[in-house]
Amino acid sequence: MFMKPIKKLFARQLRRSQTDVEEMMWKLLRNRRFQGIKFRRQHVGEGFVADFCYHQLKFIVEIDGWVHDKRKSYDKVRDEILRSKGYSIIRFKNEEVVGNLSKVCQNLEYALTLALSQGERAVKPKAPAKR
Repeated sequence: MFMKPIKKLFARQLRRSQTDVEEMMWKLLRNRRFQGIKFRRQHVGEGFVADFCYHQLKFIVEIDGWVHDKRKSYDKVRDEILRSKGYSIIRFKNEEVVGNLSKVCQNLEYALTLALSQGERAVKPKAPAKR
């Protein structure tokens, strides 16, 4: 898929100016530290920039700060488009990440388990029934 150069530049700028909470989450996810999964930071996909993305599974982690309070309708439409393209999305508020990182990790692990099981079902054909 063709990526608009402006989106690539925008993603690069976001990586350089990440929030403290995004940095905290990135320390958890980077270098396959979380369940051995390779996450990308500020990843461009389907014309949108996702905070963190497990590209192989099309799994997105979004960290919602105060800016998202003002753009709920945009986020809803964006999520619908991404889900229609096969992405799974989990969102955490800044307060959740800062206040209870272990709970965020539990919720993330659970969401990944669900996404992985759905992904495996979508990829692996069902064995034919024996007669």
